[in-house]
Amino acid sequence: MKTTTSWIIFALLAIAMLIFGWKGCTENKARMAEIAALSEKNTALGNELQDVSGLKAKLQGDLDALQAKYSSLAAENEALEGSVTDAQKEIKRRRSAIYRLTQESADKDGQMASLRAQLDGLISARTALEGDISNLQAENAALKQENAKLKGDLATSREEKAALARLNETMEKDISDLTLKNFKANGFTTDVLRKDGKPTRRKVFAKKVNVSFDLVDVPEEYQGVRKIYMVITDDQGVPIKKSTPVSAKISVNGQEQDIIAVSEQNVEIQESQRLSFNHDLEEKLKPGYYRSSIYTDLGLLGSASFLMR
Repeated sequence: MKTTTSWIIFALLAIAMLIFGWKGCTENKARMAEIAALSEKNTALGNELQDVSGLKAKLQGDLDALQAKYSSLAAENEALEGSVTDAQKEIKRRRSAIYRLTQESADKDGQMASLRAQLDGLISARTALEGDISNLQAENAALKQENAKLKGDLATSREEKAALARLNETMEKDISDLTLKNFKANGFTTDVLRKDGKPTRRKVFAKKVNVSFDLVDVPEEYQGVRKIYMVITDDQGVPIKKSTPVSAKISVNGQEQDIIAVSEQNVEIQESQRLSFNHDLEEKLKPGYYRSSIYTDLGLLGSASFLMR
């Protein structure tokens, strides 16, 4: 019985040793595979670092070459700037030498040959100077054209300033005479829009005029449905062209005035609101200042100027 038990124990120990040996072998293989992967990754990183170092050295070499080329070109440019002045000095000096040599050695063939050579040099220098003079004349002509353009722009600016002054003077008078103190627009803005709805000041792109404003704390007596008129005029007060203009008469403080509007709308006037009106242009506006105004039958609500170029 003891012998059987011993054999059983021995068999169990053998099995356990086999299991632990197999497990250790498996773990050892996994570690070896991990070490091999890390070694491969380390080798790749080393190669990449070597490539980056090589690229850095190449870029540094390119930078040094560019710096040297820049220094050379800067020195060459400085030398060229002084060439015309030096040539003029040299011509003056050689003319003096020619005169002196001509007086002293007119009968010497060798000296005459030298003078001829110097004369040839002077002719070459003169040709170069004539080229410089032509260039300067061309630059001078370009500057004259630019100056003429600037004078034209200045004249246009003065005309626009005078037109704006006239327009502002008219607007201030109308606002004073035709606007009720407790029924007028706030935040009055005018935008000229392109076909895509973006703002513009270029006449060739202008398609629509948009006027927006606020009515705040409107007295009850002025509330309710009222006609709103949109008027657009140039700096001389002439309405823009409209195939079907709207003629209306307004009255404020006992004064009546005829207006020609581009559009009219019936609007429910409330105590406070934001209103917006649009007008599609039938013809392109000429360059200059314009005035947009909003009227009711009771007078002027507000105005704003805008410039077209």
